[in-house]
Amino acid sequence: MQDSVVPATRPAAGILRGPYLWVTVGTCALVFLAAFESLAVTTIMPLVSRELDGANLYALAFAGPLATGVIGMVAAGNWSDRRGPAVPLYASVALFVLGLLIAGTAVSMSVLVAGRLVQGLGGGALTVSLYVLVARIYPGALHPKIFAAFSAAWVIPSLVGPFAAGIVAQVFSWHWVFLGVVGLVVPALLMIAPVLRGLDSEPSSQSSPPWAVGRLGWAGLAAAAVLGLNLSSGVRLPGVPAASGALAVAAVAVALLAVRPLVPRGTLTARRGLPSVILTRGLASAAFFGAEVYLPYLLIEQYAFSPTFAGLTLTGGALAWAAGSAVQGRLGTRLSHRGAVSIGAVMVFAAVVLALATTALGWPAAVAIAGWISAGGGMGLLYPRLSVMTLALSSKESEGFNSSAMSIADSLGGALALATTGIVFTAFTTTAGSFAGVFALAAVVAVAAAIVAPRVTVKTP
Repeated sequence: MQDSVVPATRPAAGILRGPYLWVTVGTCALVFLAAFESLAVTTIMPLVSRELDGANLYALAFAGPLATGVIGMVAAGNWSDRRGPAVPLYASVALFVLGLLIAGTAVSMSVLVAGRLVQGLGGGALTVSLYVLVARIYPGALHPKIFAAFSAAWVIPSLVGPFAAGIVAQVFSWHWVFLGVVGLVVPALLMIAPVLRGLDSEPSSQSSPPWAVGRLGWAGLAAAAVLGLNLSSGVRLPGVPAASGALAVAAVAVALLAVRPLVPRGTLTARRGLPSVILTRGLASAAFFGAEVYLPYLLIEQYAFSPTFAGLTLTGGALAWAAGSAVQGRLGTRLSHRGAVSIGAVMVFAAVVLALATTALGWPAAVAIAGWISAGGGMGLLYPRLSVMTLALSSKESEGFNSSAMSIADSLGGALALATTGIVFTAFTTTAGSFAGVFALAAVVAVAAAIVAPRVTVKTP
């Protein structure tokens, strides 16, 4: 119940002590399972596509959840601001499980994609609901630690998810990669249920925000733009070589138009404070993930790495991310928010530049690999602090909106990066030029993140 949680005015216990133990375990388990499912699907989708004869829907199986997730983020944010996080959390888990069941029992690719769309809707809403729950349950002193735990819960699946999914698909069936997660989601939710009781028991006040139907419409438009961005890199029209680029530019314009009502005012112009927090999150995501998907490809194509050893590079980055998250959590207020975000952004920029230099100058692969470990550490420093700042700069009535804005920045940042880097990669005639173009674009985005990062705090007179 609500009174079972230590009030913020009392000394805070650790996130794994006292009244926070089961809440921490349950919330981290939900984050872990959502991340595991995302990575596991990447591993088994070639097998699924071959078995269901769904090559034409392959891209949509990945882009669809990202698109519907934007709608789920906005809906959960508005719902949480009106009534608290409990009911949105239950609803998001129900949608996530429903999507898993549909995908896990699919006998055609179209049904599987439908399940993925539902799964994405629930997954997007789940992320926002958990952020609002953290704001309502944990005192501010524990926010750096719980968000560090969330980051670790996202990173750990990258170490075991692909391998475990491959084993399950080979020994049993790819269906169980979806269905097996269902049996784990329910216990995780039950761990949180005692704390959720009473959070939404109070009637909404007269000042509760109305249902933002307009924002949901803009979210739908942003979702369509995200989908278009992910699909545009594969468009090839005879006699129109620039078709994919034109579609991407149009999708970017639509995405920027649609995102304005979904984020704090001044986000796109890097206004100091919360707007720059949200913008930095989006830019950092775009730079990191836009470069990350091409790094193993570079090592395989240019340096004759095996897929297994190329994948270990990402594992190193993931471990560094977890370590960076743990370091910033332990340092607490000894490391300022501005310092953590600025250092992290510079580390990501430096890593992307090293990848670019490795490609353009023919440096040893070890340079790019070491750089990517640095990038993971930088993301571990800045990601949790941006989450902490988002909640710290939010009122109780705006926690849902601001949390959804941060999640939307992640999704749109990643989508923009993946779409535009895909177009850049295919625009060059040589493999080396393609990789250099991708890393150069990521470096431009990374330097933008480093420039905006110091603006996350407001100057005091």
